[in-house]
Amino acid sequence: MINLKIADIENEKKHRIDEFVKLQHSDGSFRFRFQGSLMTDAFFIITCRALEISTEEDNIKLLATSLKNSQHKEGYWKAYIDAPNGHLSATIIAYTALLYSGYAKQTDDNMIKAKSFIVQNGGISKAHFMIRWMLSANGLYPWSRMVYVPMTFLLLPSYQPVNFFQFSAYARIHFIPMLLASNKKFAVHTKNKPDLSDLYGRSEEMFNPIAHLEAERSPLSFVWKEIKQIGRWPAYLHQLGYYYAEKYILDRLEEDGTLYSYASATFFMIYGLLSIGYRKDSPVIKKAISGLSSLIDKKGENAHLENSTSTVWDTALTSYSLQEAGCLPDSPVIRKSVNYLLKKQHTAAGDWKVHNPDTTPGGWGFSDINTNNPDNDDTSAALRALTRTALLNTNVHSSWQRGTNYLLSMQNSDGGWGAFEKNTDWEILQHVPIENAKDAAVDPSTTDLTGRVLEYLGRFAKLQQKHPHIKSAARWLIDNQEKDGSWYGRWGVCYIYGTWAAITGLRATGTAASDQSIKKGIKWLKTIQREDGGWGESCHSCEKRHYIPLPFSTDSQTAWALDALIAAGEWKSKAVTKGIEFLLKGMKDERSLTYPTGIGLPGQFYIDYYSYSKIFPLLAISHYLQATKS
Repeated sequence: MINLKIADIENEKKHRIDEFVKLQHSDGSFRFRFQGSLMTDAFFIITCRALEISTEEDNIKLLATSLKNSQHKEGYWKAYIDAPNGHLSATIIAYTALLYSGYAKQTDDNMIKAKSFIVQNGGISKAHFMIRWMLSANGLYPWSRMVYVPMTFLLLPSYQPVNFFQFSAYARIHFIPMLLASNKKFAVHTKNKPDLSDLYGRSEEMFNPIAHLEAERSPLSFVWKEIKQIGRWPAYLHQLGYYYAEKYILDRLEEDGTLYSYASATFFMIYGLLSIGYRKDSPVIKKAISGLSSLIDKKGENAHLENSTSTVWDTALTSYSLQEAGCLPDSPVIRKSVNYLLKKQHTAAGDWKVHNPDTTPGGWGFSDINTNNPDNDDTSAALRALTRTALLNTNVHSSWQRGTNYLLSMQNSDGGWGAFEKNTDWEILQHVPIENAKDAAVDPSTTDLTGRVLEYLGRFAKLQQKHPHIKSAARWLIDNQEKDGSWYGRWGVCYIYGTWAAITGLRATGTAASDQSIKKGIKWLKTIQREDGGWGESCHSCEKRHYIPLPFSTDSQTAWALDALIAAGEWKSKAVTKGIEFLLKGMKDERSLTYPTGIGLPGQFYIDYYSYSKIFPLLAISHYLQATKS
C-alpha cells in the first residue's frame, strides 16, 4: 500500500497542470483525438474509390493500414477489446474497404479469415442498417427491405401528431440523406468495385422490418398507417419532398463542407445528393470530401478519421479542470481558453428552435466547426469554464448569462435534460424497426446529462433545491435510479458515468449526503471497486443494460467514481484513499488509458477520448485536495 501524502498529491497535480499548459494551442484550444468506430475510416476509402478521387491516395493508404493493424488474428474486428466476439458490421465494412482500397486481396490470409467470420455469422443481411445502406448506395448489395418512408413525410408540419421533428436531431441529419438515396434506389457503380455477392446471406434470413407494423396491436401501427396514407399523396408533393430534403441538407452545411460537422452524416449526404443529380465533381461534394479529409488525424501509429472533432468539449473540460486545480482566471492558459470558448458560442437559431421557439441562442456545440447544432452537455461544460471569468468581466458575464438562460430553457417537461433538443422523446419512436432506434431515434432525458447540468446549476449558477428547475430535475433523477443504487449513463460507460453525474448533480444542488438515494449510489460504487483501487466497467454494460466489470481499471472511470465519493463527503474513506493511490501510480496497463469510455451508439460506436485520462484524474485529485483543506 502506498503511503498517501498530501505533498505527493500536490506534486502530481502540478505535474498534470504543467502537461496541459504545454498542450494548449495558440488559439487557446486543447485538441485531442476523438477515436471512434472504424466505420468512418472504411467509409472514406469506399467513398473516395466510388467517386474515383485519386488525390486522396495517401490518405486511403494510411487508413487501409490502420484497418489492417486493428484486425484481430481470428480475422474479425471488434468494437472494443473485451467484446465477447467479433463485430459483424465492423468486419463487413472493414473487409469491403480493404478490398476496394486495392491494398488487400480476397486471397490474403487475413481476408480469408474475415470472410469466413462474416459468412459464419449470417452475412451482410445481418449487418447494421447503416452498413447495408452504405453498401447498397455503392452497388455492393441489393437495396434491402427497409421501412419505406415517402419523401412527403418530410412535409408534415411540426404541429401534426406525426412529423419528422419528433425524431432526434441526430436521427434527422442522418435519415434525410439516407431517404434521398433509398427512395431513388440509387447506386454508384465503378469497374473496380469488389464483388460481395457471396456474403449476402441466405435470402430467407433477410430481416423484414415492416411485417409486424400491419398488426393492430403494434405500438407503431398508427404511425405506419399515417405514413402509408401520405405515401398516396400526388406525385408533385413527393417531388416537393425531394426539394425539402435538399434544402434541409444545404442549410445545415458547415464552413468546411461537412453536414452538421458529422463525418457519418456527410458520407450519407454525398450519396443523397448524387441520387438527385449532383455530379461527382460538383463544388458541394468536392468541399465535403475536403472537409472529411481534414478530419483525418495522422498522429500516432494509426491514422483515424474522427467522426467530428471534440475541440470545444475538450477545451471546456480542460479549462474547467485547470481552474479547479487552482489556475486563476487571469492566468494565460485560462484567459486564452476562455477567449476561444467565447468565439464558439452559437449565435444562430438551430433546429432546437422548433420545440423551444421563445429562447435566444446561447449554447455551444461539440466540435470547433459546429455552428448550428448545440448540445446541453457542451453548453454546461463551457459555462463551467467561463464562470470565474464572468464574475470579473461584464462582456463574459453577458455570454455566460445568455448560455445559462439557454440551458435552463432546454429542460424537458419531465424535469430532465436530453442531449440536443427539448421534448423530442416520443416513446413510440423507440420501437421503429431499425437498430439503435431506442438510442438514436429520440432524444429523451438522461441521467448523465441531467446530473451534469444540475452540477453546473448548483455549484456555478447557485441554484438550489427550492428552485423549480432544480426541484423537478432532482425528482426525475431520483425516480430514475436503478434498484442497485446506480444510474445508467447514455454518453459514457456507463453505470459508473451515470452514477457520478447523478451524485455530483444532486449534491451540488443541496441533496444531503445522508439522503437514501446518495447512500445507495455510494454503496454501489464501493462494492464495484477493484482490488487495485481503481474502477473499470466494460462497454458491454450498455448492451446488456446491467453493470459488467472490466478485468482492469481505467483512469477516467476511477476518476468519476472518486469524484462522486468525494462529493458525498467520503474523502476520508478507504475507498477514496485506494482510488487516489491508483491514479498516482506511474506505470499502468496501457488499457487503463486507452479503453473507450465514451458511447456514440450502444453496440456500434464507442469512443476513446484521448483527453479523458488526463482531464478527469486532474479533476478528482483537485477535488480531493480541496476536501482535505475544507
